Amino acid sequence: QLQLVESGGGLVQPGVSLRLSCTASEFSLDDYYIGWFRQAPGKEREAVSCITSSSSSIDYLDAVKGRFTISRDNAKNTVYLQMNSLKPEDTGVYYCAAKLFHCSNYVGDMKYWGKGTLVTVSS
Repeated sequence: QLQLVESGGGLVQPGVSLRLSCTASEFSLDDYYIGWFRQAPGKEREAVSCITSSSSSIDYLDAVKGRFTISRDNAKNTVYLQMNSLKPEDTGVYYCAAKLFHCSNYVGDMKYWGKGTLVTVSS
């Protein structure tokens, strides 16, 4: 069973950057399509972006386009979400999720999930 672990969240002020990481300790992520999702308080989980096994990326969320970048380092078995110019509305729990064959922005399509990392953007 693929187990994903997110890290890198925290409390930050508006305008700063954070980099989230998603890794797996016992299995290679090379063949997996990895998505980042987020869930703000009281809202549904939404797809942010996805990266393919060949490192092509798809951005789903207009609110973060141009500020967030997904990437992967297969040598480190890690997928990243670089988040720049953070805003209070970016606050939420960020999850990474994995599936095979293709990216998806549908929560129900993702096979494996991490437990999430909390990002709080506040002055």
